[in-house]
Amino acid sequence: MRRNGGADKFRQTAEGGYILRLFKTDKTQSALRSEEGFSKHLLAALATTVLVSCSGPATKVADKPQAHATADASTTVEIDGTPRRLRLVTADQLHNTLSYIFGPNLSPPVSFAPMTRTDGLLGVGASFAGVSASQLELYQKTAATAATEVVNDHNRNFLVPCTPKADDAPDNACARTFLSSVGRLLYRRPLEPERLDQYVSEAADAATRLKDFYAGLNVALEGIMLSPRVMMVSERAEADPTHPGHERLDSYSLASRLSFFLWNAAPDDLLLKAAASGELHTQKGLVRTVDRMLASDRLQDGMRAFFDDMLQLDDFKNLAKDAQIYPQFTGLAVVDAREQTLRMVVDQLVVKNKDYRDIFTTRETFLSPSLAAIYRLPTTPGWVPYEFPADSPREGLLTQIAFLAAHAHPGRSSPTLRGKALREILLCQIVPRPPANVDFSALENPDPNVKTQRDRVALHLKNPVCAGCHKVMDPAGLALENFDGAGQYRVAEKGSPIDASGTIDGKNFTDIHGLAQALHDHPAVPQCLARRVYAYGTGSPSSTLPPAELTALYKGFEAGGYRLRPLLHSIVMNPAFSDIREDAAPTKTAAVLAAPAAVSVQ
Repeated sequence: MRRNGGADKFRQTAEGGYILRLFKTDKTQSALRSEEGFSKHLLAALATTVLVSCSGPATKVADKPQAHATADASTTVEIDGTPRRLRLVTADQLHNTLSYIFGPNLSPPVSFAPMTRTDGLLGVGASFAGVSASQLELYQKTAATAATEVVNDHNRNFLVPCTPKADDAPDNACARTFLSSVGRLLYRRPLEPERLDQYVSEAADAATRLKDFYAGLNVALEGIMLSPRVMMVSERAEADPTHPGHERLDSYSLASRLSFFLWNAAPDDLLLKAAASGELHTQKGLVRTVDRMLASDRLQDGMRAFFDDMLQLDDFKNLAKDAQIYPQFTGLAVVDAREQTLRMVVDQLVVKNKDYRDIFTTRETFLSPSLAAIYRLPTTPGWVPYEFPADSPREGLLTQIAFLAAHAHPGRSSPTLRGKALREILLCQIVPRPPANVDFSALENPDPNVKTQRDRVALHLKNPVCAGCHKVMDPAGLALENFDGAGQYRVAEKGSPIDASGTIDGKNFTDIHGLAQALHDHPAVPQCLARRVYAYGTGSPSSTLPPAELTALYKGFEAGGYRLRPLLHSIVMNPAFSDIREDAAPTKTAAVLAAPAAVSVQ
């Protein structure tokens, strides 16, 4: 194996074998610098974790919700496309990719540092994130573990497609067969001949030194996985021969954008073949590929990742409740609450192909033993489908534990947090952060004679500094007051009956069922989803799409019955998905706008 100034060192393990030390070594840095045409962008990102772009102006909560789009959905709009992106691969994307290439039994621990949420999505924030030294070390550990598992005594027999002439010596032909095949899937495009030669040479060098062919493969495979082309998605552009003066994603970059969007993983073999043949740059070929991907069971993985991001369920990792107040809300319940929401959404929208708006009114869900205790239902082993009866207060997404518990305090409910989440997550509206001089003492040390949250949050409206924002959060959040801070149903608080009436954008209702129907009928709800899906798929804030094109997107979603698959199809077939424009240089203001404000509401 090539050595760099003596920095690479073989370290003997307790078992008597040898592994290569790559942490913060010249080899690691050399691998990162060796990617021609890519290193300038990556090394700038590696220097520190930074924000390099921003989203456009957000929809303010004070604005009236958009009426049903009036533009003709068939209107052709001249657009410049989306910027090329340099995006970090997420932990889930790496896990799914390795599972596809090497099988589901190969599951090295994958844990990356959290990203910044931009335009409501971590998936967009991945386009604005760099790589810190600690994150690079985590990635190296994952690469080392995966490479070792691939070539161990058990897995090599079915993961390495050839047998070396001798186990204790190099075999360049066998190494080339394996590394070219695996490298193509990991790089998401064929390895250049000189790069493949380099990896084969490193495998031979390590095999000679360690007297072990598979140890050599281990070193070379780890080197491939440490490549910036694997850990990051670097989109490449080319001239568009059908549109002179314009650029488009090259076929392999388009394949990656499609696959990470729809499957949350790198392209499979068939998708890479379609890229190699040029099919993806033809209307017929692209339609055939997209239809195959939308019909695949792997679409469930992709949409789980999207809704986990959009609904901000990643916040559950840090969710905690007061165990004395909510003893049923265990660590397992936290995990299961997140899973319940994802199962319900994917079942409704992908498996059953239902109207997106129905997730707010459906009574169908899934239950686990830990959640059954909170819902006060009989316990059944494992996950089982369940439908709440017509007289149940449980209806739709908002009455699931995930939403109710995540948007509450450790020891009590919060109409304000729930109303804010409803606005920002489901309506794509931004609630301004409170002024620095707001006095929260009346809420933090409430009058003991105030029994209910409705009476308590009424204090917001008495303060003119607070009233402007709280009048758009609290009235909707109060409709969820029949559910405590852990999502358990109740009819009274401190002995006083709960009034669950409320209003949202001029629509009055008396209980949670009214709120659920109001959201189902709210025109901003499907529009928000369309914006989020577009941003997630392109890695660009939805503001990069002209308003007329967004309007056409909304109309198309409506015409398709608000179903997810037609929306996905229209986005990936839109020229904006593959056409490329150069992004403007980031500014100081842009960086500030991209960073989400820390909102403190009570």
